[in-house]
Amino acid sequence: MIKFILDNKEVEAQKGETILDVARKEGVYIPTMCYLSRTTPISSCRMCVVEADNTDGFVLSCATPPVEGMSVTTSSDKLYKYRQSIIKLYDVNHPLQCGVCDKSGECDLQNKTLEFGVNEQTFMAQDQRRPIKNWGVISYDESLCILCEKCVSVCNEVVGYNALEIKYGGYSSHIKRRSGGDCIDCGECVSVCPVGAMHSTDFKYSANSWELDKIPASCTHCSSVCSLDYEIQHAKMHHDNTKSIARVSADREFGALCNAGRYSHSYENSEAVKDNDRFNQAIEAFKNADTINFNSYITNEEALILQKLKELRGYRLINPEAKSYQKFLKSFSSITGRNLYDGDLNSVRNSDFVVVLGSAIATDNPIAKSALSQSHKLNKSYISYMHPIVDNTLQNTVSQFIKYEVGSEEGVIALLATYLLSDTNKKKFETFFDDIDVGYLSGESNVGEEELDVLVQNLTRVKSPTLILGEDLITHPQSQNIAKLAAMIEKYTEFKVVVIPPRTNSLGVSLICDLDESEGEKVVGYNEKGSFILSSLGDAKDNPNMLDMPSLNQQEGTFTNIDKKVVPTNAALKYNGYELNDIANALGLNAKNTIDYTKELPQSKGYQAQEFDDLPNYYTNSGQEVRGYTLTPQKARVSNKIKEIADIKEFNGSVIYRADNIRQFNKATDKANQCSSHASPDLVGSYQFATAAKLKHGDIVIYGHDNTEVERKFVINPKLTGTIAFSPSYNIQTNTNSYRYNTITIQRGVNE
Repeated sequence: MIKFILDNKEVEAQKGETILDVARKEGVYIPTMCYLSRTTPISSCRMCVVEADNTDGFVLSCATPPVEGMSVTTSSDKLYKYRQSIIKLYDVNHPLQCGVCDKSGECDLQNKTLEFGVNEQTFMAQDQRRPIKNWGVISYDESLCILCEKCVSVCNEVVGYNALEIKYGGYSSHIKRRSGGDCIDCGECVSVCPVGAMHSTDFKYSANSWELDKIPASCTHCSSVCSLDYEIQHAKMHHDNTKSIARVSADREFGALCNAGRYSHSYENSEAVKDNDRFNQAIEAFKNADTINFNSYITNEEALILQKLKELRGYRLINPEAKSYQKFLKSFSSITGRNLYDGDLNSVRNSDFVVVLGSAIATDNPIAKSALSQSHKLNKSYISYMHPIVDNTLQNTVSQFIKYEVGSEEGVIALLATYLLSDTNKKKFETFFDDIDVGYLSGESNVGEEELDVLVQNLTRVKSPTLILGEDLITHPQSQNIAKLAAMIEKYTEFKVVVIPPRTNSLGVSLICDLDESEGEKVVGYNEKGSFILSSLGDAKDNPNMLDMPSLNQQEGTFTNIDKKVVPTNAALKYNGYELNDIANALGLNAKNTIDYTKELPQSKGYQAQEFDDLPNYYTNSGQEVRGYTLTPQKARVSNKIKEIADIKEFNGSVIYRADNIRQFNKATDKANQCSSHASPDLVGSYQFATAAKLKHGDIVIYGHDNTEVERKFVINPKLTGTIAFSPSYNIQTNTNSYRYNTITIQRGVNE
């Protein structure tokens, strides 16, 4: 700890903190324009300068660490005039269009122009022609840009796609799309832009900030469950007197969203009405049913309602995807003795060594991919990405690609355990390790021993390694043995392990519900197949065997996210129909509101008896997220029994991989219409796949996908390599526990 004086007060700084970091932690205001806490200091605006003793001139607080005993002044007449001069320069030729600018009311330049009393423009520079660039979902207005570089930094260091850069040229300098960059239209550049230069194309001229009510909520599309605000337009009503979500935003300083989180928000069930006859039909269906089939796009409270209905009426609860995750965690905990994995996304961000195994991480969980990028950029971490498919979008992040054969995941993690565990710890599983044939596993998996040697050599002097495990392992036929091998690594090495939940609330469902393996004869489906279906998609109107349910942006409740945190969400829009709680009450339970179950979440699984309305949801000045609470790990029964590694099955012929694109996760994102760049559900492969399968770009193909026959257009992506094609599942039956790779027989459809 370093002690120094900040505005006549003694404060402490940790190693690595800057003066600005400490000031924010102490609640001391230092103005900034270009600073982002999530990136390395940009140091372009000079607004954050402070006075320090024994130095000539001002020092940049964003990039300067304090030294023992120094005295820092953050506010003085001299500093005020200096900062005022900077704002005057920013205001030179800046268009006076605040009345129609989308940023007006929340614009940093507007605020600081007022803060520093810049009431007139006393000089000017020769203006340049600055055309507005339309990049699809995002637009860029050069005339409003102040070249703070926030957009470039957040894209390169946080999102990790290097899609933006500065085109230097004096007064004609501007932001441009990088040639060869992979923009994923996440909108992070829009979020961090302090002025109106970067803006969402669909939102432009639709509302001012003061016309919007912010509803704090959570993203419902993947297991990161990011914090967000639904911004509801209250001044402009629709003809039917209902409100709509004008846009979604996140905390620009500390929060982050992917494309789906920011733009796929209009999936509410606006068709719902209270149809008493249909409700009574639903009750009869439940009374006659022996099974409830559901998925993990539900809240913790709804999961608890289903569990209570099982206990009350004996239903079988079927959720194959969550069941696989539940079994994986149970096997994992049988080695570690704890019911949860140790790592989280902060572990990844703070790591100096990360191994990713069995996940198409860029699309499975974009925020986990972002955490990887931050780890690489901020900590210079060594990242090893192990997967059968080389992901070119990770080329600026990953240090080492290890490409293994499809189906060999159990052998690969056995190799990792062999190389990572010490000889002393391997003796605890002596029989297992004595039986491992490293040469055989290396040959069959195609993971070279020299590649593993390189990986281990880079572990030297590493302080905080992390292992990320994905859905490929959870759905593997040998998943439970894989879980035990991964748990060995967590328990007997310095690695923290993160097991990515495959769907939004897979972790919550797996902890709350006693899930069954097989369904009975009479099935009620909750957003899944059944003889009677509860549907949040607004498709019940013309189907007599359906009842409307609220979508997740119309509900209050909590989710259990990848960080093992129980996080709250609030209803953005009004819902006019029946809810699951109404059905539960009619069947014998008793709760006024769904959120009455928040305090009843099972403490035996690590939940706390907290009321929903008592759950916090904010960031501190220093960037700490205070949101909900973290699960308390529980003890688990230990068993050191590990099976012998199974023979590695070969996958020949046309192999597909169940994976969605960066903009789609489920039927809700498919329904949303705000994101104009939603991709079609195409079968996407490389030139090599096309040649092997005898296909041409644009061919219509028919094949089996997770026990469903689908018809898709085949599209060649020239950036892909190898003979595995991507088959999306967001618009079909997705609740599956099948292995993500599959050999298919392709039939030709009728080309358009």
